[in-house]
Amino acid sequence: MRITFINQFYKPDVAPTGQLTAGVAEHFAKLGHEVTVIASRGGYVDHDHEANSEQQDNLHVCRIWTPRLGKSSTIKRCIDYLVFYVLTFLRMLTLRRQDVVILLTTPPYIAWAGVAHKLLHRRCRLILWNMDCYPEVAERAGAMTPAGTIAKVMYWLNRRLFNRLDHLICLDHAMADLLHHYHAKRDAAGRPLPVTVIPNWEKLADYPAEAQADRWEGIDEHGLKERFVVLYMGNMGFGHDFDAVLKAAEQLKDEPIIFLFIGGGKRQAEVAQSAQSRGLQHVITRPYLPWEQVPQAMAAGSCALITLRDDMLGVMSPSKVHANLAAGLPILYVGPKGSNVDEAVTAFGCGLSARHDQPDEIARFILSMMTNPEQHHRLRISARAAFDQQYNDSQTLPQFETLIQQHDQ
Repeated sequence: MRITFINQFYKPDVAPTGQLTAGVAEHFAKLGHEVTVIASRGGYVDHDHEANSEQQDNLHVCRIWTPRLGKSSTIKRCIDYLVFYVLTFLRMLTLRRQDVVILLTTPPYIAWAGVAHKLLHRRCRLILWNMDCYPEVAERAGAMTPAGTIAKVMYWLNRRLFNRLDHLICLDHAMADLLHHYHAKRDAAGRPLPVTVIPNWEKLADYPAEAQADRWEGIDEHGLKERFVVLYMGNMGFGHDFDAVLKAAEQLKDEPIIFLFIGGGKRQAEVAQSAQSRGLQHVITRPYLPWEQVPQAMAAGSCALITLRDDMLGVMSPSKVHANLAAGLPILYVGPKGSNVDEAVTAFGCGLSARHDQPDEIARFILSMMTNPEQHHRLRISARAAFDQQYNDSQTLPQFETLIQQHDQ
């Protein structure tokens, strides 16, 4: 089969969608399919990709030039997006007929380039691999007026787009439910769009079960030795809420417990200021680590903290859960029911799924793990089992194979 992926990012870019796209594209190429990837030459990495085109066995990566004006302003970002849109559309119009085009959501609505290809090649099948929900995420983040003119145009585009798709991939059931009004009855006959839920993942080879990370220098720097470490690693942005966790930290301030926040984002300063105003010296914030230190820091953690705002259910699917499970860290999740993290914790019994109005329960759970080593060890085993059974590439890539086979009939 001839299969094309369209996404702004692709490895060696560190963007998660680029790494995930590469995993599936390379897998299909190894199976003997003729795979094309259309991505931007720019990305999160500092250097530009010199080559416009890269060829491996059965895999052709086409790098689209963009001016790379950056994200310092909306106008600059929109210009980059516009150039990528136009050149990707032209590339898809000149590309020979593809059997399947897998479309991601970065930048928003790039999936319409796949629609352009299908207008010329009716037998092509379009699969939307939905990572982001627009305009929902912008509305709930306060960046766009809910039900305003721009939002209405975006909803209209979504309805037209979903009518032209052949399959939809969502990251969790909450996302599928959020998009239900687009795919439930998409034509006059009332036929629903087929939907498959495939969670994101980490590579099994990157997380050997018996691997031992080097001792992290931050253990001494932050006084973590012989402390129970509640570790939050990653973005602290608008989709997250930390108030309940900080209230729990207040209850535990006299215990040998450290709350360690590593990362960045708009809410990092809020967490640091709130902890200082409450006199919580055992709450520590620090910036992102170099990539090579991440496994070391995770090995120093006792449990992993993940949060999600209630109104972000279905809009965001926290990706940090997979690496934490791979590291065998029990999950302390604070957020709404039904998210991908809640599903993992509930299905595998690998932690606590708490709500934002339950700081007492959060504190009790942390204290229970600290004072009961056997319970803590059982939760660690359950966390790793969740990774081995559901959240690694050996489990997810076969699901993509099955999906592609369905469209090769």
